Amino acid sequence: MRKVLIIDDDVAVTNYFMVFLVQTDLFEPTVVNDSREVERLLARKTFDAVMLDMDMPNVSGMDILRSMRARGDTTPVVVLTGVSDVDLAVRAMKLGAFDYLTKPVDDQNLLDVLESAIETRALHETIDRLPNDLTRQDLAHEAAFTHLPTREDGMIRLFHQAEKLAASNVSIFIWGESGSGKEMLARAIHAASPRHDWPFVVVEADSRDPDEFPAFFFGQARDWSGAREESPGLLERADNGTLFLNHIDALTLPVQVRLKRLLQNGEYYRESSTVIRKANVRTIVSSMHDLTRPEYAGRFSRDLLYHLMINSIRIPPLRERRRDIPLLAELFLKEESERAGKTIEGFSPECMELLETYSYPDNVQELVTIVAGAVANADGETITADSLPTYIRERIEGGGAPAFTPRRLDEVVREHVRDTLAYFGRQREAAAQVLGITPAEMDRIIAEDLAEE
Repeated sequence: MRKVLIIDDDVAVTNYFMVFLVQTDLFEPTVVNDSREVERLLARKTFDAVMLDMDMPNVSGMDILRSMRARGDTTPVVVLTGVSDVDLAVRAMKLGAFDYLTKPVDDQNLLDVLESAIETRALHETIDRLPNDLTRQDLAHEAAFTHLPTREDGMIRLFHQAEKLAASNVSIFIWGESGSGKEMLARAIHAASPRHDWPFVVVEADSRDPDEFPAFFFGQARDWSGAREESPGLLERADNGTLFLNHIDALTLPVQVRLKRLLQNGEYYRESSTVIRKANVRTIVSSMHDLTRPEYAGRFSRDLLYHLMINSIRIPPLRERRRDIPLLAELFLKEESERAGKTIEGFSPECMELLETYSYPDNVQELVTIVAGAVANADGETITADSLPTYIRERIEGGGAPAFTPRRLDEVVREHVRDTLAYFGRQREAAAQVLGITPAEMDRIIAEDLAEE
């Protein structure tokens, strides 16, 4: 039975919580109404979770939380606060509180949060105990990580962390630079989880107009006028499986609030409806940005951010795992050679040295593009330095990318498409595939160039 400490100066509140938790047969509650007694109690007893009121006389909830964290007490704390004190609760989460609940507290919501807090703590303790000499072979689901080859010890430890999280039902936040492999890691987590036989649904948060996204994601209820028919959102298509929500920083603040509720207790409602629904999904969200940076303070909910950071994984960029570059390059060479119907054995020493030295602003995806272009340009059985884009040597010798000059977006896009097409020897199909567009779309972008051919 899990031990829960309830700290609140309101006797009626603590009595209610105590009776409710006892009746569940899941928790053994201890109540403290005088906040001055908390320090002595925590010094001689341990708990699986703490429910902590913020507004108390003598010693405030914030002071208790600050003291717990200062002495290394990692017991998960669920903050209790009034509706008007949400900012205070968010500050508590920044100090290390697991989550917060506003009074009056919904019974099922309380159980969900306590269960999640205790499960998450157990997970983190398991992850912290992972030995330093782990190998890929130590993974219980090694096949799930096949498409993420690595020689880096840090990446292998990351896989073990991901595998431990996969076994639970907690939501996960994956962040890292563009092209670093966030979706591939999310798919590996799904494959290593108990939900692996159910759908893996990808949702791009920036793929819809902000006004259209809620209905697209949460679903649409039939409105009173009949102008809109009832339709499920992508969330419901992921039922029993895993939902991967990419680019979460593109969500509006109201949608972020609804996402927090979904992550906290699985609840959501369709557009034009007040009926609360339950989602049976594992949610993985991602961003290419470090959302803790000051520029996101007014654009991304601090409440949601601190919730996400509890189970977060940062994928390092390719420049921080250079031992993986030869391994990945050889893998992509094999794949691209087979696709092109060519027999190419490997890279020349000079070519590999350039690949290992380059900084890869677009990470693994850029390496894929470079190898694909090199295969298209190759004449022999070996990829030479001459088959690589000229900008690689220029940026290495110049100490990095050229200085930034602001330009119109359409000009940048058109130039990039032109350069890609030239790189692939004017082979439209190959260039369009790498660009992620159709040949017709590519032609429209550079219509002026094509008219001159």
